[in-house]
Amino acid sequence: MGREAFIERVWEWKAESGGAILRQLKRLGASCDWDRTQFTMDPAYSRAVLTVFVELFRRGRIYRGKRMVNWCPASQTALSDEEVIMKPVNSVLYKVRYELVDSPGQFIQVATTRPETIPGDVAIAVHPDDPRYSGLVGRRVWRPLNRAEIPVIADAAVDPKFGSGALKITPAHDRVDNEIGLRHALPVIDILNADATLNELAGPELAGMERFAARKRAAELLGSSGALVGEEAYANNVGYSERSDVPIEPRLTWQWWLRYPRVDEARSVVREGVIRFHPERWAKVYLHWLDNIQDWCISRQLWWGHRIPVWYRKGLDRDRMGEADLGDPAKIHVSVDGPPDPENWVQEEDVLDTWASSWLWPFATLGWPDPAEMKRDGFDAFYPTSTLVTGPDIIFFWVARMIMAGLEFTRPGEPVERRVPFRDVFFTGIIRDAQGRKMSKSLGNSPDPLDLIDAYGADGLRFGIISIAPQGQDIRFQEDRIEGGKNFCNKLWNACRFRQMSGPAGDNTSPRSILARIDPARFDADDHAILERLLSATREVDRCFAEFEFSAAAQALYGFFWNDFCDWYVEVSKSKLQSEDTRANCLAIQDLVLRQALLLLHPFIPFITEELWSQLGYCGKEGGFIVDGVLEDASRCALALGTLGARPDPVQAASVEKMKAFVSRARALKAEHNLAGRRDVTFFVTTDDAAWAALEPNLTKLSRMAGASEFLRREKVEGAPASVTALGTLYLDLASAVDVGAERARMSKEIAALDGHIAATEARLANRAFLDKAPPAVLEGARRQLSEQQAKRAELGRLLKSLG
Repeated sequence: MGREAFIERVWEWKAESGGAILRQLKRLGASCDWDRTQFTMDPAYSRAVLTVFVELFRRGRIYRGKRMVNWCPASQTALSDEEVIMKPVNSVLYKVRYELVDSPGQFIQVATTRPETIPGDVAIAVHPDDPRYSGLVGRRVWRPLNRAEIPVIADAAVDPKFGSGALKITPAHDRVDNEIGLRHALPVIDILNADATLNELAGPELAGMERFAARKRAAELLGSSGALVGEEAYANNVGYSERSDVPIEPRLTWQWWLRYPRVDEARSVVREGVIRFHPERWAKVYLHWLDNIQDWCISRQLWWGHRIPVWYRKGLDRDRMGEADLGDPAKIHVSVDGPPDPENWVQEEDVLDTWASSWLWPFATLGWPDPAEMKRDGFDAFYPTSTLVTGPDIIFFWVARMIMAGLEFTRPGEPVERRVPFRDVFFTGIIRDAQGRKMSKSLGNSPDPLDLIDAYGADGLRFGIISIAPQGQDIRFQEDRIEGGKNFCNKLWNACRFRQMSGPAGDNTSPRSILARIDPARFDADDHAILERLLSATREVDRCFAEFEFSAAAQALYGFFWNDFCDWYVEVSKSKLQSEDTRANCLAIQDLVLRQALLLLHPFIPFITEELWSQLGYCGKEGGFIVDGVLEDASRCALALGTLGARPDPVQAASVEKMKAFVSRARALKAEHNLAGRRDVTFFVTTDDAAWAALEPNLTKLSRMAGASEFLRREKVEGAPASVTALGTLYLDLASAVDVGAERARMSKEIAALDGHIAATEARLANRAFLDKAPPAVLEGARRQLSEQQAKRAELGRLLKSLG
């Protein structure tokens, strides 16, 4: 296609895929200013990118050098260390011997996983303190492939415990070997082409072969010559290209490099809390990277991207240029707009690493470096921003670099608090598939968000995901959890429909207008309890937001709305709505709770809360969005309640919580005995007079809530399933709920079977041969099984006795 046609095609693809991303964001409910979307290749942004390159070059932070890089043979470009994914692989360790030149028949043995690189060997290295090789240092050996003499050298980087303690040195194809080669001024033999095929320097037997085929052929050649003395399976980690998922090659190439600016400041702003990480543990990862930072290879051998703004004088051999030549204007030109006489210059072919544009995002999107555009785009208003939300997998790619860029290029001379790009960084977890793999198009394991929205609604998707995503932890995607978000939205909708069907709303335009309709003198314990739980849930959500615990906030709201409001208060309201004395107060309380709940839920489920806000009249006669109500913050509800004398009584609220726990245990007892759907069961209660005095006036309500026919007080109950509560001990009367004869027969049969199992297990454990031969884990399992069988036998016997 050629460079220009290729770039045109990519722009077409960008228009298509970029639009899809924006459509997903809009349907998810992202409240962005869509008129301000930007792309790093837009003209204004591109100018900012090139300006930064030119400035850093002038400041001596950018240079060109031939250094070892991570090379992707598939896309044929350099990669940063962060773009290399280490994977465990099952390799073969080849044991190869090198014959001493001056002592035929005497050898040094090395171990390698890459025999195809032997033609690039320039030395054998041993540790200087290894007594096995003290007499060999300085002598020479024969390289067994593409035969040549190479020296034996001593270097402290060699691990004497690995293999034979001797290391083949291939400076062109291994980072450690390259460092050893530099220390000993060894030659460099690069045997690989850019596509990882072997070149003529590998010798005629291997030249032109693909690297893995060459590995097999090299082993055959070594075996036929007698140099291969053994092979063994070997598990090791191999670096793979994140771009193309093929093993990378360490390779010496000419690249452009950046010495990071403001490293010390970037370290201190996190250590001193100017920038806070959530979860905090990521700060240690960030600081460790900065403490071990290496120069950044910013050039890529690609066509798509920001072309490096460097021009070379025509006819100049750039591969012979040294770092000193970069300052010679007769040989090199660096500027945003290019040389005034372009016909005499050739532009650099490489483009910038994509992160070399993304690291400028916080300020390049706000008009920088043009003062007029900065004013127009609101630089002073929006820089620094409050919070960055991102994934921990790009903490080095993006987060650290944005911090350094902001400190280097914004508001020079001002305090760091005004120069950092953000004050908080929230690291989300990564959604993985059911097998724990990262989602990707190549694996085909990534569901389309638009399909999920079609099935569960945007709100269902949002609430389902966030409620199962603890702060900073990865989660495995399960579609049924998304269905849980949809079910919650249905619950909210139905609760609001129930309120609309229960009677007309009064003035719902503000908390005060609703509170004006509430008479605290008419409160009963349930009214106190729901208002107390509203305030408690609001405080918990405020705390969670302040500490970036969004999943905990969603779970707190779920528990409050589903359990406290729907399952309890709405149920007890049904009788109140039948009485003129309590009806108006009950409706007003529901209006208040629903209003504040919609406000608290809006950040999580914006679409349904917006709709219900309008339907329930909270927007007022003139309309308006729910965000207008947020200005009267939900947390101010507590102050309003206190001002109007409607603050809930914590003692009465606590009494209702005991009632809820009582009902919850009753429901659990029914469920444990497969009676959850029955409403004709009887419970017995053993308790003291004070607790019974609290229970007795509420027995009708408790029976309805628990799905029971009645609760009866007893002095003593034997044999029945029981559960202890703060208001006494509950007993489930099985005889009132089951066919006694059939149940006795079933239990008797199960007891007989258990007796057989128990006897068999006891016999095994009494057998001396079994005890002597069985592994400890098997013995422990048998004893645990016997204990469980005996406990189940005792429980069944107790239940059988309770049936009479």
